[in-house]
Amino acid sequence: MTKREFLGVLGTAAATTMAPRAAWAQAGRILGGPRGPDDPGVAASRSAELAKFVSAVRVGARKSHGGLHVFWLHGAPATAPIAIATPEEARERGELTITERERASVPSVVVENLGKRHVLLLAGEILLGGKQNRVVTEDVLLPPLSGPVDLQVYCVEQGRWNPEGSRAGFSARGTFAAPQLRSKVIERQSQGEVWAEVDKYAQHFAAPSPTQSYQAIYDKAEVKAHQAEAEAALDQRTASGALGAAVFTSSSFAALDLFQDAGLFAREWPKLLRAHALDTYQRPSLKDTDEQGVRAQVEALLRRAGSVEGTLRRNAGIGRLFEFRVDRKRGSALIAEGQVVHTAVL
Repeated sequence: MTKREFLGVLGTAAATTMAPRAAWAQAGRILGGPRGPDDPGVAASRSAELAKFVSAVRVGARKSHGGLHVFWLHGAPATAPIAIATPEEARERGELTITERERASVPSVVVENLGKRHVLLLAGEILLGGKQNRVVTEDVLLPPLSGPVDLQVYCVEQGRWNPEGSRAGFSARGTFAAPQLRSKVIERQSQGEVWAEVDKYAQHFAAPSPTQSYQAIYDKAEVKAHQAEAEAALDQRTASGALGAAVFTSSSFAALDLFQDAGLFAREWPKLLRAHALDTYQRPSLKDTDEQGVRAQVEALLRRAGSVEGTLRRNAGIGRLFEFRVDRKRGSALIAEGQVVHTAVL
């Protein structure tokens, strides 16, 4: 593809991406996104499921490594948890396909669950391959035998548009968006702002790529070693039964993630942790954080998340996505079969 053709594709993609964003702005809603034609969303509502879920959460022990401080979150797991596979697990079993659309488009790819378990794709999952690497924009729960589903994405590899890529499809290797990039994605910023965030991370890590790929950061040997140290020090198995974690970089809040049960959190935590570890790479650490103050901050955040108003809407998978703000932080909760599958605040 020539440079002119590539820019033409990006121009089309930008127009496609901006359409739902414009609709969101007109509606004045929080963290807008794609909706079904018969589902305009519910304005100014609370989520009873989220309120019940977070009301049972307590802030457990703190575990620290360098500038990373993790507070394990315990609570009441779902009484009848949905059988869920991660993208990596489903891909390994040949039960999840991720391909370009027949007429490839930057902000959309096609996913299909061929297995008998649900598959959870989290906002921030990096999909490698295709015509260019992408990042998932919001949590999506694919049902068993889902059939082809359009999945909204951003590009995280600005300099590649491979004509042969649609044949190879995508892989999910556990690469995840670092907190600031993940924030841009779920806030539905422009594609240009997402690329700018990728560039910031690449410059900090001295990880240049001929295609300006975010994956180049994860491929750097020193980064892998740094992430491995964090994984060894902050293994969630030291917090038996935890449903999630609130993570601080030095004294700054990074993100909070909670899952329907401890088993799902245990399988999702390593890639979330690797992404958090990026924000402490070659940065000075402050180990003397005010634990009592930080703990109170997490407790207050959970209380507010349980009472906040937001929007409830359908997305590409099953269930509904409840989206909200807590102070200046963005939040979402994926709700299916009467329970919260995953909630995040960052």
